[in-house]
Amino acid sequence: MSNTIDNLLHEARRFAPTEEFAAHAIATADLYERASADRLAFWAEQSRDLVHWHTPFTRTLDWSNPPFANWFDDGELNVAYNCLDRHVLAGNGDRVAIHWEGEPGDSRTITYAELTAEVKKAANLLTSLGIQAGDRVAVYLPMIPEAVIAMLAVARIGAVHSVVFGGFSAESLRSRIDDAEAKLVITADGGWRKGRVFPLKDAVDAALANGESTVEHVLVVKRGENEVQWTEGRDLWWQDEIALVDADHVAKAFPAENPLFILYTSGTTGKPKGILHTSGGYLTQAAFTHKNVFDLHPESDVYWCSADVGWITGHTYVVYGPLANGATQVLYEGTPETPHPGRWWEIIEKYKVSIFYTAPTAIRSFMKIGRQHPQKFDLSSLRVLGSVGEPINPEAWMWYRDVIGGGDTPIVDTWWQTETGAIMISALPGVTTLKPGSAQVPLPGISIDILDEAGVPVGKDQGGLLVVTEPWPSMLRGIWGDPDRFVETYWSKFGDKYFAGDGARYDMDGEIWLMGRVDDVMNVSGHRLSTAEIESALVAHPLTAEAAVVGAADETTGQAVVAFVIIKQNQLETAESIDVAAELRKHVAEQIGAIARPRDIFIVTELPKTRSGKIMRRLLKDVAEGREVGDTTTLADTAVMSSIQAKLT
Repeated sequence: MSNTIDNLLHEARRFAPTEEFAAHAIATADLYERASADRLAFWAEQSRDLVHWHTPFTRTLDWSNPPFANWFDDGELNVAYNCLDRHVLAGNGDRVAIHWEGEPGDSRTITYAELTAEVKKAANLLTSLGIQAGDRVAVYLPMIPEAVIAMLAVARIGAVHSVVFGGFSAESLRSRIDDAEAKLVITADGGWRKGRVFPLKDAVDAALANGESTVEHVLVVKRGENEVQWTEGRDLWWQDEIALVDADHVAKAFPAENPLFILYTSGTTGKPKGILHTSGGYLTQAAFTHKNVFDLHPESDVYWCSADVGWITGHTYVVYGPLANGATQVLYEGTPETPHPGRWWEIIEKYKVSIFYTAPTAIRSFMKIGRQHPQKFDLSSLRVLGSVGEPINPEAWMWYRDVIGGGDTPIVDTWWQTETGAIMISALPGVTTLKPGSAQVPLPGISIDILDEAGVPVGKDQGGLLVVTEPWPSMLRGIWGDPDRFVETYWSKFGDKYFAGDGARYDMDGEIWLMGRVDDVMNVSGHRLSTAEIESALVAHPLTAEAAVVGAADETTGQAVVAFVIIKQNQLETAESIDVAAELRKHVAEQIGAIARPRDIFIVTELPKTRSGKIMRRLLKDVAEGREVGDTTTLADTAVMSSIQAKLT
C-alpha cells in the first residue's frame, strides 16, 4: 500500500487551463487573495452577491458558542424563492430549469416559470395537510421532477425535509421517520430502475406498520402504475390532491438559521446520524461552489449531476446550488446501463450537456466495459467534468479526461461530506493547474489542515488526519436531537477543529491527496456505510451468532463490504442445507438496502479479538484484500487468524 501511495504522490502529469478557458472563466486567482485577506468579509460579499435576502444580514458569523455556528443570523430569506421566484421576476421564467429523462424514455422539459408554479401549488398542498414551519417531512421518491418539487415546497413553507434514498429498505426508512418525527411522507407507487418498476409505497407501508408513527399522511406520486395497498384517510394521491389547491403562494421569509433539512448518514455506532443543515449559510456556499467550481455560465450551460437527491450531492448540486444559480440541468431517473451501456452518453448528446459531475465508481465501470460505448456518441458539448464521492485514481482521471472529455476538458476532483454541506477542496477550472488523482487545494474561504495524532500539522510528503480549522457557511449545525453526539463525533479529537474522519497527505507541492476513511465507515460507490450498522443487520438474522464487517479495496466501487460471520451452534445443521451467504446478503439488503449487500461473506468459527474483546478488523481487512496478515501479538488467541486463512484458501 505504501508503494501505491508513494506513486500517487509523485504523479508528474500536469494540465494547466487553456488560455481560451481561463479568459472566460468565472473563478479568478484573486479569489484566494480576497478570502485570505478577510475571510468573513469574503463570505459576506459572496452571500450578498449570490443570495436574495428579504431582510439583509448585518452579522456574518456568531462563533460565541463553538462548535455551534450561526451564519448571517440576523438576516431573513426564503430558500425556495431564491431558487425559483427571483429568476422569474428577473425575466428568466422561460429558461429551462430541468430537462427530465425517465428511464423508459419518457421526458419532460420544465421552465423556471413552470417549476415555480408547481412548487407554489405543492406548498399550498402541504399547508392544507397541516404542515407548518419547523415540521419534518420525509421524502422517499425516485429521480422524478416531483422529488425536486417536494423538497422546494417543504423549504418554501419553512418546514424541514428528510430525504431518504429510494434504495433504502423499510427498516432504514422507519428509523429515519421515527428519529425526525416526520408528520408527512411523500413517496411514489414505484420508480423505474434497470428496466423494471421497483416498489416504494410498499416500503413506506412496512415502515409505518407498527401504528406508532408520528406520520399523519402519505402523499403518493403516480409513476410506476404498479399495484399499491391503500390506507383510507392516511394515503392520498399527489396528482389528485394538488389539482384541488390554489395556484398562488407568497414565499415568506425565515431566519437564516431556520432548519432546511436533515440528512441521515452512517455512523460508527450503528445508529444513523441526522445531519442538520440550515438556510442562509448553506445556500451561500452551495451557490458559490456550484458557480465557481463548475465555471457555470447559466445563460449557455447545460449542467448534469448524476447523483440521486437521496444523498448530499443531490441536495447541494442537483437542487439548491444549480437552481439558486438559475442553471439549466438534466435530471435522469434510471441507471447508466439501461437500456444499453451508452445511456448516459446518449443523454449528454441529446441535451448537449456541457458540465458533467459524477462518481469515480461510475467512471471505473465505464472503463471496464470499454471506450467503444461513449465513442458512439457526440460528447463535444462537454467543457467541464467533475468527480465526487471518493478519491479518483489517476488512471481513471486520465480516462475520464481523454475518452469523455476529448483530451482537453478540465476535471474538478471535489472533496466534501454530508456534514460539510458543500465542496471544501477542489481545483478551480480556469485557475488551477490540474493534477490527476489529487483533490489539490482548499477553496477560497475554507481553512484545511492535516494533523498527526497529537494535533501537530504535518509537512510536505507527509500524511495524517484531515481537519477543518475555521467555521464555514454550509457546515452542519448539529446532529438532530443529539448535540452531545455532535460534539463527541466531530470535535472531541482536536477540540476547536472539525475532524472529518478522513486521512490525507500533502504531496511535495503541498497539495492534498485523500486517503479514505480512518474510522469504521466504508465508502462504497461514494456512499458512506457503517460497519456497525451492517454487523447489526447480520447479527439480527437467526443464523448469526457474531459478525465482523470490513471495507476491502474494490476496483469498481472503491471499497466493497466483506463480512466474516459465525453461525450459531444450534443453526449449524440448517446452515448446511442452504446457501448461507445468499441468505445473509438478501437479509442485509432488506434491512439496510442493496448498497450495503456484502460482496463476500466468509463463514468462520472464531473472530480475531484482543484480550479486552475488541475485534481486530485491520487483520480481517488484510485477509479480505489478500495481504499478508499483520501483527497478531495483541490477540487473545493468535491461532485464530491462521484458522480463518485456512478456511479461505
